[in-house]
Amino acid sequence: MNCDSFKINYKKMGAGLLCALLLCGCGSEKQVENKLTDTNSTTFFAMDTVMDIQITGDEELLTEAQQKVMALEKQLSVTEKDSEVSGINRNKIGRLTGDGAKIFIGGMDICAATEGALDLTIYPVLKEWGFTTGEYKVPEDEEINQLLEAVDYNKVEISDMGNDYIDIVLPDDMQIDLGSITKGYTSQMLHDFFKENGVESALINLGGNVQCLGGKLTGEPWKIAIKSPFLDSKEGILGVLQAKDLAIVTSGGYERYFEEDGKIYWHILDPSTGKPADKGLASVTIVGKDGLKCDGLSTALFVKGLDEAVEYWKSSDDFDMIIVMSNGDVHITEEIADDFALTSEYADSKLIVETR
Repeated sequence: MNCDSFKINYKKMGAGLLCALLLCGCGSEKQVENKLTDTNSTTFFAMDTVMDIQITGDEELLTEAQQKVMALEKQLSVTEKDSEVSGINRNKIGRLTGDGAKIFIGGMDICAATEGALDLTIYPVLKEWGFTTGEYKVPEDEEINQLLEAVDYNKVEISDMGNDYIDIVLPDDMQIDLGSITKGYTSQMLHDFFKENGVESALINLGGNVQCLGGKLTGEPWKIAIKSPFLDSKEGILGVLQAKDLAIVTSGGYERYFEEDGKIYWHILDPSTGKPADKGLASVTIVGKDGLKCDGLSTALFVKGLDEAVEYWKSSDDFDMIIVMSNGDVHITEEIADDFALTSEYADSKLIVETR
């Protein structure tokens, strides 16, 4: 392979949102300022990304929050050899406990609801492409098809379930990965933890998976900058969404990708083909109350494409979305249309409001 034809770009920070904990420019006319006075904040690295959290509450809560995130990563990381997930993948049988059990059940529900557009058993294919190892390559169709034989969430067997655990049995060659939903669950978990401990206002940014607790103390909504999925963007921000007590999660091909022979391959794979999902979408932002669901749907609806995503939204009443097409058109659902504004860089983009 010619080195000149192979280029890698891996953006750990690019989960789709630039959550403006500090001043963030939005073109020449708009700025996003979310920094609160009388707050405590922390920044740390976990789950392969930089996380920023600010709260109007006891600083000790931030220490506990970080410990919770680290514990969950140790429990569920597919690359941590002693994690519960790795044990299940290695032995084809094992137990998920506590939060891990809740995440798995929630993820399997989304797999079923989206008819496999999200599939927690896609990990071996993702690994073959190099998206989990950094050793990127375009697999041969024969390799992909062989690996796809073991990709089917319906074949995961739940052998026993208790109040705080779930026992899982996998077929040979199958492996699970909860990475597509873990950060969404984690942001929701922290939201609930802070709320239970008297925090009235918080902004939780787990590498782009954003969860707002309430609004600002002034009563104003948070201003969440939605990242531009286009690599040639000058400002890097597509638009700004005003939000209170919501999760906002974006998935896009720009998050993690590599280029070979002039063609870009991104990490969001279609479980039916084992190849990067390519339905003409550049990014999908899901807005709702449930962080895990928003996380899972941002991936699943990217795989489904615009028409199926809109139909899925019409059948539900617990989330909204912003879909950016590869041609620059922006589709937004009617309930959040008034809370969203394009930046000056994208002022001429076609904005289409989807209605029920």
